[in-house]
Amino acid sequence: MARIEDYPFPSGLHLLSRWQSGDAQARRELTEIFDAAIAGDFDASFAVPVPSNEIHATASVHMLALSVLHDLYGIESAEYYKTDPRRYVRANLTVSRLLGVKKPYMTWALYAFTCEPLGQTMMYPDRFPPGCDPDAPLINKDNWWALETPDFTTGVPKAIDDIMRVTEEITGMAPLLQISAPYSLAADIYGQEPLLADVVDDPDHVNALLDHLADKVLGPWMDHHIETFPNGWIELSDASGSPFFIGAQNCKNMSIRAIQYMIKNKPYADRVYDNNYRGDYVAQVTKKARGSRRRPARETNNGGIGLLELTEAKVSVCPGFIMRLEADKVDISFYADQSIQRNLPLTAGIGSPQIDRNSIGNLEDAKAEITDYARSCVESIKRVCETIDLPEDNFVMDPWPSHIYFEDVNSQSQFELVELVLNEVKNGGRFQPNAHPLQDFAI
Repeated sequence: MARIEDYPFPSGLHLLSRWQSGDAQARRELTEIFDAAIAGDFDASFAVPVPSNEIHATASVHMLALSVLHDLYGIESAEYYKTDPRRYVRANLTVSRLLGVKKPYMTWALYAFTCEPLGQTMMYPDRFPPGCDPDAPLINKDNWWALETPDFTTGVPKAIDDIMRVTEEITGMAPLLQISAPYSLAADIYGQEPLLADVVDDPDHVNALLDHLADKVLGPWMDHHIETFPNGWIELSDASGSPFFIGAQNCKNMSIRAIQYMIKNKPYADRVYDNNYRGDYVAQVTKKARGSRRRPARETNNGGIGLLELTEAKVSVCPGFIMRLEADKVDISFYADQSIQRNLPLTAGIGSPQIDRNSIGNLEDAKAEITDYARSCVESIKRVCETIDLPEDNFVMDPWPSHIYFEDVNSQSQFELVELVLNEVKNGGRFQPNAHPLQDFAI
């Protein structure tokens, strides 16, 4: 019988690499592993928490798990995401463990799954995650106000509830609901280009639209989640509302403002966070005249907000930890200093392009670059862990991503680069935490 313990890092990662290259024996071996995983044979191992005094990694792996299940069993996208929560959770946990990632972090196609219950036309490829049909936006400037609250007890919301329930049952971690933040939801169902045009030409209309989505869709969804899972957490994602796309000022005054509006007076507000705003470096970019219409807001609205002010705004909607994403392009030392000043833990992201084998020009150069990057991240995280006040378990049982976070691992990831990052995590060794009895996000 296959045992997940027989694939410690990096042997599981090497198996995935051989499978990726088309090795028939690796495919047969993976089939034995996933037969056992789906049957529940690994559940006891998944329930063991990671050590609290080591640097660890988390990862979003749902696309890689889909690729594996499609190859081994012919399971297609809609069936994978929506029909069997136990298979979904066990497959994701198994892929994570084979990679060498021990801390559970359960994700799904959250942007698509936030739109689908509203009636947005969707696309479900056979072996790739679903997405909104960009040629069929759900709402426009004349009818967005008519959008009403969907039913959260059926369809996609129920599928998400089932995934969270199984994840808690197997791992012991509190349920984490992942849905779009108001701006990103608007971009998906209104259209990226029309929304960007309104950001520049009619900002009051944009804010009214975002507040309507908060009042009618996302706020009620969060309420449903906490009613269903009183110990639950909520992760909002807002990549489209990032400084990189709409400028630092608009990120603060539209994207982040909408979240602040939505969580105001919510009794569970300290368990809501958005940690994926990307492109912090634009707060340091000199203001330029507007060029193309594609990125108008970023080019004309950087004036008036700097990196520290942007950080303060981000912390207001992610009060429990500091996140540095690869796309931020600001040195990790800035985030480490902010973590220590604010007494908050630090998470550092490994971006999908950093490990995408189709984006690599020179593999040896990429290996050296990512090794240096990962080492600096691990050193910064370790310094923060040894300086700030930490709870006894160092948050390892909280469901949010922490320490080194792979933003996306999929079938096109270069596993040699993943291994180099995880080698640095392993080499980081143990640390002596500055332990104090904090509780979750209570700061």
